[in-house]
Amino acid sequence: MKAIIIDDEPDAVEALHLTLMEICPEVAVAGKYTDPVKGLSAIRDQKPDLVFLDIEMPVLNGFQLLEELGDIAFSLIFSTAYDRFAVKAFRYSAIDYLLKPVNPDELRKAVDKAAEKQRIDKIQIDLLRQQLYAPDTKRFDRIALPYAHGYTFVEIADVMYCESDSSYTKFFLSTGEMYLITKTLGDVEEMLSGGDFFRIHKQFLVNMRNIRSYIRGDGGYVVMPNKVNIPVSRIKKEEFTELFTRF
Repeated sequence: MKAIIIDDEPDAVEALHLTLMEICPEVAVAGKYTDPVKGLSAIRDQKPDLVFLDIEMPVLNGFQLLEELGDIAFSLIFSTAYDRFAVKAFRYSAIDYLLKPVNPDELRKAVDKAAEKQRIDKIQIDLLRQQLYAPDTKRFDRIALPYAHGYTFVEIADVMYCESDSSYTKFFLSTGEMYLITKTLGDVEEMLSGGDFFRIHKQFLVNMRNIRSYIRGDGGYVVMPNKVNIPVSRIKKEEFTELFTRF
């Protein structure tokens, strides 16, 4: 797998290159660039399989570089020093990222995903940029759901609930659609935490704003817009009822 590294920090470039050689020997680094303009030219000339790209760079930032390219005919991994909250924007846009300093295990996982050859959609780039630079950085309106041949983009408000299906998760939308993604419900819960979603049961994560009614009982259950009843775990009942009164 031929790769190019573009980052305006020389130390970050060298650290990533050394870690790649140790952890991912199948990745051949064809070029390392601290000048994004030269990096852009190298992508055009060398046509890499994989690009590691910093976001905040002088002259051309990562987004501007991608705009200059047009079509993104390679796997893309952003390397970033953004804080943990901003990382949620990457997860919502389903774009791989590495936090600096790079963790070897995370690098290995990101490269394995890149080897699957799933290309980035320009809508994902726009979604990520909007989320990172929005005036209200805590608001996320859309999410990219990956599937075998690409991505589906849905409004967060349309997600009624998510259901665990072993190592997969089903997304049920108010539009009547259902999407199955290759993430565990725990991964989805982490991604959607801090918003309107609550892990009501070990098998279900619900959008509190989409609950139609709550029926009391041992743990009770909630009724969703599609008339599906979802149980409330007994251990979650107190926390749920307290939260439910706020919506």
